Amino acid sequence: MRHENYQSFWPFYLQEHAKPSTRHLHYAGTALTLVVAAWALISGRPLLLFLMPVVGYGFAWVSHAFVERNKPATFTHPLWSLISDYRMFGLAVAGKLEPELEKAGITSAQPQKPHPSATQ
Repeated sequence: MRHENYQSFWPFYLQEHAKPSTRHLHYAGTALTLVVAAWALISGRPLLLFLMPVVGYGFAWVSHAFVERNKPATFTHPLWSLISDYRMFGLAVAGKLEPELEKAGITSAQPQKPHPSATQ
């Protein structure tokens, strides 16, 4: 799905990350990108920065494939997706993500729909 602006993309991004497990795997990957960046700076080894997409996207893509069972937004909106990964992480760390999820139609009490293949 193509979005004309980031304002319409953000709720879509959150809906694509509706399951808490998906978000938790994203948080792990995003946190590791920050650790890798710090490690590269502290150690003076800038080539370590090439690990950032590996750890960040590795966790994210696994979560989309095996938890959320959808296509990562990275493939259609790479920059907005990257911005949203860090935005979601920052809001979660600050304890301010819940209102954004609710605005996007995702509630904590929302029952999770089983994936169609799970009912066969």
